Amino acid sequence: MTTSPEPDHLGHRARLRRKFLNAGVAALHDHELLELLLFHAVPRKDTKPLAKALLARFAGIAGVLDATPDELRAVKGLSDTSIALIGLVRELGTARLAEKMTGGAALSSPQAVVAFARSALAGRRHEAFLAVFLNAKNKVLGHQVIHEGTVDHAVVYPRRVIEQALARRAAGLILVHNHPSGDTAPSEDDKRLTARIGEAARHIDIRVLDHIIVGGGGYFSFAEQRLL
Repeated sequence: MTTSPEPDHLGHRARLRRKFLNAGVAALHDHELLELLLFHAVPRKDTKPLAKALLARFAGIAGVLDATPDELRAVKGLSDTSIALIGLVRELGTARLAEKMTGGAALSSPQAVVAFARSALAGRRHEAFLAVFLNAKNKVLGHQVIHEGTVDHAVVYPRRVIEQALARRAAGLILVHNHPSGDTAPSEDDKRLTARIGEAARHIDIRVLDHIIVGGGGYFSFAEQRLL
């Protein structure tokens, strides 16, 4: 009795896994990385066409990971299981960066804060304002999105930021928000808001150490530009 040969896509899956395990991410094309991920949600189907469709629609892996569930549902053939898996990968990446940021003094590794902020606010279609709370040694106590607003402007009340800082017994703050347009230059509203929060914080001996704007592939730091 002869056995039927395994479907081509099953042999492809095995080869792709071996390639990844032996040579790592650098040995794979972007569509192959997505294929590997989709293997776990699509057990008996060739995932290459779906991976390529995702890359084409969202202009790369970053766009796929940043896409909302509703945007992903518009891709023909993508199940809720696959959508949940893509979202999980994004959230695990953000959690990893948050842990790295928490592991040391925030000011000694500003790039860790920037990397976390980009991941935490990635894909949002509206401006969101996040506060990172620090102790007296500038180590991270926690973080929270204080407000998410319209595409153009997030209305942030200094009192809400200060209340959250006091609740965590924070000694310092790093303010972060995104510009969905991709342009990281601060607006006049951004400058006024930074000044208002800084003034309110000084009255209760809390320091505003930086305000970081993330957008596109870059960032703007008020501290680096000596605007604090």
